[in-house]
Amino acid sequence: MKRILTVLAVAAALALVAPAAYAGSPAHINGGGTGTFGADLDGDGDIDGSHFGLGVTLAGGTVHGHFLCLMAGNADFLGLPLMAVEGKVTGGSSNAAAGIATLTGSATVNLGHGQLFRDVPFEVTLVAGGPGAGSLQLTVIGAFDGVPGDTTPGNGNYDLPIETVATGQIKVR
Repeated sequence: MKRILTVLAVAAALALVAPAAYAGSPAHINGGGTGTFGADLDGDGDIDGSHFGLGVTLAGGTVHGHFLCLMAGNADFLGLPLMAVEGKVTGGSSNAAAGIATLTGSATVNLGHGQLFRDVPFEVTLVAGGPGAGSLQLTVIGAFDGVPGDTTPGNGNYDLPIETVATGQIKVR
């Protein structure tokens, strides 16, 4: 019985210490600017791209932050007056040394003219850097499969191609 209590005490102590050791330093992922796909994804004769912005902190298993990808105005896309993916980041991982982060969350997707889709899961992979070096790749999960620009039709998601930072920057630290 004494041995079982000792094992339980050690396990409890490790459970309390392990999260602190795992947490490490907080990771900060932020940036904003415009991006380019370097291609005409919707066949309208224009090179497509977006405006993006994000500010996220990953610390000790807690995630705080927001992500926005806006295709409107001078960055038309799919013939839509607007395509915005805006949401709260609820999960993710990062490797500051490599300058890479993957964020997940739930977004509102606005297609203009009152077409709103709420609580749509998304994932975005980010590579730190400025124009020509940084990049982002957005996947809208469970919606818009197979529409123009989808790199993996048939999987149930809208997988956009990698978008290179044209102006602004992405930081992963």
